[in-house]
Amino acid sequence: MPLNRAAALQLGLLVFALPAQYLISNWATTSNLERSQEVRNLALSLQTWTNKIFTLKTWKNWCNWMVAKIQSTQFYEDDDYEGESPAIEVMKYREKDGHFAGSAEPRSPRLPSVKYRVGQVIKHKLWGYRGVIIGWDETAKAPEQWLKQMHPADKPHWRKQPNYSILVDTRDRPQAQVTYIPQENIEIVSNTKVIHPALDDYFEAYDGSQYLPRPWLRVLYPHD
Repeated sequence: MPLNRAAALQLGLLVFALPAQYLISNWATTSNLERSQEVRNLALSLQTWTNKIFTLKTWKNWCNWMVAKIQSTQFYEDDDYEGESPAIEVMKYREKDGHFAGSAEPRSPRLPSVKYRVGQVIKHKLWGYRGVIIGWDETAKAPEQWLKQMHPADKPHWRKQPNYSILVDTRDRPQAQVTYIPQENIEIVSNTKVIHPALDDYFEAYDGSQYLPRPWLRVLYPHD
Protein backbone atom coordinates (compact mmCIF):
# COMPACT_ATOMS: atom_id res chain seq x y z
CA MET A 1 0.00 0.00 0.00
CA PRO A 2 1.46 3.45 -0.92
CA LEU A 3 2.71 5.50 2.01
CA ASN A 4 0.28 8.39 1.55
CA ARG A 5 -2.73 6.04 1.43
CA ALA A 6 -1.53 4.17 4.51
CA ALA A 7 -1.10 7.43 6.39
CA ALA A 8 -4.56 8.59 5.36
CA LEU A 9 -6.10 5.35 6.59
CA GLN A 10 -4.30 5.55 9.90
CA LEU A 11 -5.50 9.13 10.36
CA GLY A 12 -9.03 8.04 9.56
CA LEU A 13 -8.83 5.29 12.15
CA LEU A 14 -7.63 7.75 14.77
CA VAL A 15 -10.43 10.18 13.97
CA PHE A 16 -12.98 7.37 14.17
CA ALA A 17 -11.49 6.03 17.41
CA LEU A 18 -12.04 9.29 19.32
CA PRO A 19 -15.86 9.37 19.10
CA ALA A 20 -15.91 5.60 19.56
CA GLN A 21 -13.91 5.94 22.75
CA TYR A 22 -16.24 8.70 23.94
CA LEU A 23 -19.33 6.56 23.38
CA ILE A 24 -17.79 3.56 25.08
CA SER A 25 -16.67 5.68 28.03
CA ASN A 26 -20.10 7.24 28.54
CA TRP A 27 -22.43 4.34 27.88
CA ALA A 28 -20.53 1.19 28.78
CA THR A 29 -20.78 -0.04 32.33
CA THR A 30 -17.25 -1.46 32.41
CA SER A 31 -13.96 -0.49 34.00
CA ASN A 32 -11.37 1.84 32.48
CA LEU A 33 -9.17 -1.16 31.61
CA GLU A 34 -12.03 -2.95 29.85
CA ARG A 35 -13.02 0.19 27.97
CA SER A 36 -9.44 0.67 26.77
CA GLN A 37 -9.38 -2.92 25.58
CA GLU A 38 -12.65 -2.40 23.71
CA VAL A 39 -11.19 0.61 21.90
CA ARG A 40 -8.07 -1.35 20.96
CA ASN A 41 -10.18 -4.23 19.67
CA LEU A 42 -12.30 -1.83 17.62
CA ALA A 43 -9.23 -0.17 16.10
CA LEU A 44 -7.73 -3.57 15.27
CA SER A 45 -10.95 -4.71 13.60
CA LEU A 46 -11.10 -1.55 11.53
CA GLN A 47 -7.47 -1.93 10.48
CA THR A 48 -8.07 -5.51 9.39
CA TRP A 49 -11.18 -4.48 7.45
CA THR A 50 -9.44 -1.62 5.63
CA ASN A 51 -6.49 -3.84 4.73
CA LYS A 52 -8.95 -6.17 3.00
CA ILE A 53 -11.08 -3.53 1.32
CA PHE A 54 -8.74 -0.69 0.41
CA THR A 55 -6.36 -2.48 -1.92
CA LEU A 56 -5.16 -1.44 -5.36
CA LYS A 57 -7.02 -4.36 -6.96
CA THR A 58 -10.28 -3.44 -5.22
CA TRP A 59 -10.09 0.18 -6.31
CA LYS A 60 -9.15 -0.81 -9.86
CA ASN A 61 -12.13 -3.18 -10.15
CA TRP A 62 -14.48 -0.57 -8.69
CA CYS A 63 -13.24 2.12 -11.09
CA ASN A 64 -13.61 -0.20 -14.09
CA TRP A 65 -17.15 -1.06 -13.00
CA MET A 66 -18.06 2.61 -12.63
CA VAL A 67 -16.68 3.51 -16.06
CA ALA A 68 -18.59 0.66 -17.70
CA LYS A 69 -21.77 1.65 -15.84
CA ILE A 70 -21.52 5.29 -16.94
CA GLN A 71 -20.80 4.33 -20.54
CA SER A 72 -23.70 1.89 -20.59
CA THR A 73 -26.10 4.49 -19.17
CA GLN A 74 -25.00 7.09 -21.71
CA PHE A 75 -25.51 4.58 -24.51
CA TYR A 76 -29.05 3.65 -23.52
CA GLU A 77 -30.11 7.26 -22.97
CA ASP A 78 -28.75 8.49 -26.32
CA ASP A 79 -31.31 7.76 -29.05
CA ASP A 80 -28.96 9.08 -31.75
CA TYR A 81 -26.08 6.81 -30.79
CA GLU A 82 -24.43 5.50 -33.97
CA GLY A 83 -21.07 4.33 -32.69
CA GLU A 84 -19.93 1.08 -31.16
CA SER A 85 -21.82 -0.20 -28.15
CA PRO A 86 -19.90 -0.22 -24.85
CA ALA A 87 -21.59 -3.53 -24.08
CA ILE A 88 -20.03 -5.01 -27.21
CA GLU A 89 -16.64 -3.78 -26.03
CA VAL A 90 -17.20 -5.61 -22.75
CA MET A 91 -18.00 -8.79 -24.68
CA LYS A 92 -14.76 -8.46 -26.64
CA TYR A 93 -12.80 -8.15 -23.42
CA ARG A 94 -14.56 -10.96 -21.56
CA GLU A 95 -14.67 -13.51 -24.39
CA LYS A 96 -11.92 -12.81 -26.91
CA ASP A 97 -12.48 -16.13 -28.66
CA GLY A 98 -16.21 -15.51 -29.11
CA HIS A 99 -17.20 -18.79 -27.50
CA PHE A 100 -20.79 -19.55 -26.46
CA ALA A 101 -22.29 -16.93 -28.82
CA GLY A 102 -19.99 -14.33 -27.27
CA SER A 103 -18.61 -12.97 -30.53
CA ALA A 104 -18.99 -9.23 -31.05
CA GLU A 105 -19.37 -9.67 -34.82
CA PRO A 106 -22.90 -8.92 -36.12
CA ARG A 107 -24.74 -12.02 -37.34
CA SER A 108 -25.44 -10.76 -40.82
CA PRO A 109 -26.57 -12.11 -43.15
CA ARG A 110 -28.66 -14.60 -41.23
CA LEU A 111 -28.52 -18.14 -42.63
CA PRO A 112 -31.77 -20.08 -43.19
CA SER A 113 -30.42 -22.88 -40.99
CA VAL A 114 -30.86 -20.67 -37.90
CA LYS A 115 -34.48 -21.30 -36.91
CA TYR A 116 -34.79 -19.28 -33.70
CA ARG A 117 -34.24 -15.66 -32.68
CA VAL A 118 -32.80 -13.71 -29.80
CA GLY A 119 -35.57 -12.95 -27.31
CA GLN A 120 -37.64 -16.07 -27.91
CA VAL A 121 -38.60 -18.08 -24.84
CA ILE A 122 -37.71 -21.77 -25.08
CA LYS A 123 -37.97 -25.06 -23.28
CA HIS A 124 -35.19 -27.64 -23.36
CA LYS A 125 -36.61 -30.79 -24.94
CA LEU A 126 -34.44 -33.14 -22.89
CA TRP A 127 -34.08 -31.42 -19.53
CA GLY A 128 -37.32 -29.48 -19.41
CA TYR A 129 -36.01 -26.12 -18.17
CA ARG A 130 -37.23 -22.82 -19.59
CA GLY A 131 -35.10 -19.91 -20.73
CA VAL A 132 -34.67 -17.08 -23.20
CA ILE A 133 -32.25 -16.91 -26.13
CA ILE A 134 -29.57 -14.24 -25.73
CA GLY A 135 -27.32 -15.28 -28.63
CA TRP A 136 -26.52 -17.92 -31.21
CA ASP A 137 -23.77 -19.28 -33.44
CA GLU A 138 -24.29 -20.87 -36.85
CA THR A 139 -22.29 -23.86 -35.60
CA ALA A 140 -21.13 -24.71 -32.09
CA LYS A 141 -18.33 -22.41 -30.97
CA ALA A 142 -16.83 -23.47 -27.64
CA PRO A 143 -13.54 -24.77 -26.19
CA GLU A 144 -12.71 -28.25 -27.50
CA GLN A 145 -12.70 -29.77 -24.04
CA TRP A 146 -16.20 -28.45 -23.40
CA LEU A 147 -17.43 -29.79 -26.75
CA LYS A 148 -16.03 -33.24 -26.01
CA GLN A 149 -17.90 -33.34 -22.72
CA MET A 150 -21.20 -31.70 -23.69
CA HIS A 151 -21.44 -32.72 -27.38
CA PRO A 152 -20.42 -36.39 -27.10
CA ALA A 153 -19.08 -38.57 -29.88
CA ASP A 154 -22.48 -40.14 -30.50
CA LYS A 155 -23.91 -36.67 -31.25
CA PRO A 156 -21.44 -35.27 -33.81
CA HIS A 157 -24.19 -33.36 -35.60
CA TRP A 158 -24.69 -31.14 -32.54
CA ARG A 159 -21.47 -29.33 -33.40
CA LYS A 160 -22.52 -28.67 -36.98
CA GLN A 161 -25.95 -27.15 -36.27
CA PRO A 162 -26.76 -23.73 -34.74
CA ASN A 163 -26.16 -23.53 -30.99
CA TYR A 164 -27.91 -21.03 -28.72
CA SER A 165 -26.91 -19.25 -25.52
CA ILE A 166 -29.76 -19.37 -23.00
CA LEU A 167 -30.57 -17.50 -19.80
CA VAL A 168 -32.13 -20.27 -17.69
CA ASP A 169 -35.26 -19.55 -15.67
CA THR A 170 -34.31 -19.62 -11.98
CA ARG A 171 -37.62 -21.32 -11.15
CA ASP A 172 -36.28 -24.37 -12.97
CA ARG A 173 -32.67 -24.06 -11.85
CA PRO A 174 -32.29 -21.99 -8.67
CA GLN A 175 -28.76 -20.81 -9.41
CA ALA A 176 -28.55 -18.20 -12.18
CA GLN A 177 -27.23 -20.11 -15.19
CA VAL A 178 -26.43 -19.54 -18.84
CA THR A 179 -26.43 -22.66 -21.02
CA TYR A 180 -25.39 -23.36 -24.61
CA ILE A 181 -27.50 -25.89 -26.44
CA PRO A 182 -27.92 -27.29 -29.98
CA GLN A 183 -30.88 -26.28 -32.06
CA GLU A 184 -32.58 -29.68 -32.08
CA ASN A 185 -33.03 -29.53 -28.29
CA ILE A 186 -35.05 -26.31 -28.42
CA GLU A 187 -38.82 -26.03 -28.24
CA ILE A 188 -40.44 -22.58 -28.42
CA VAL A 189 -43.03 -21.73 -25.75
CA SER A 190 -45.47 -18.83 -25.78
CA ASN A 191 -47.03 -16.53 -23.17
CA THR A 192 -44.19 -17.30 -20.77
CA LYS A 193 -41.92 -14.89 -18.93
CA VAL A 194 -38.49 -15.88 -17.65
CA ILE A 195 -36.95 -15.03 -14.29
CA HIS A 196 -33.20 -14.41 -14.27
CA PRO A 197 -31.12 -11.66 -12.59
CA ALA A 198 -29.36 -10.74 -15.87
CA LEU A 199 -32.54 -10.43 -17.92
CA ASP A 200 -32.56 -6.61 -17.94
CA ASP A 201 -28.99 -6.53 -19.21
CA TYR A 202 -30.18 -8.01 -22.51
CA PHE A 203 -33.78 -6.97 -22.96
CA GLU A 204 -35.92 -3.84 -22.68
CA ALA A 205 -39.34 -5.42 -22.32
CA TYR A 206 -41.58 -8.43 -22.90
CA ASP A 207 -44.25 -7.97 -25.59
CA GLY A 208 -46.40 -10.94 -24.64
CA SER A 209 -44.71 -13.42 -26.93
CA GLN A 210 -40.98 -12.69 -26.70
CA TYR A 211 -38.40 -10.35 -25.17
CA LEU A 212 -37.27 -7.21 -27.00
CA PRO A 213 -33.47 -6.89 -27.23
CA ARG A 214 -31.67 -3.79 -26.04
CA PRO A 215 -30.02 -1.62 -28.73
CA TRP A 216 -26.56 -3.16 -28.29
CA LEU A 217 -27.98 -6.65 -28.75
CA ARG A 218 -29.95 -5.59 -31.84
CA VAL A 219 -26.64 -4.45 -33.36
CA LEU A 220 -25.32 -7.99 -33.03
CA TYR A 221 -28.48 -9.66 -34.32
CA PRO A 222 -29.99 -7.15 -36.78
CA HIS A 223 -32.23 -9.71 -38.51
CA ASP A 224 -33.72 -11.37 -35.39
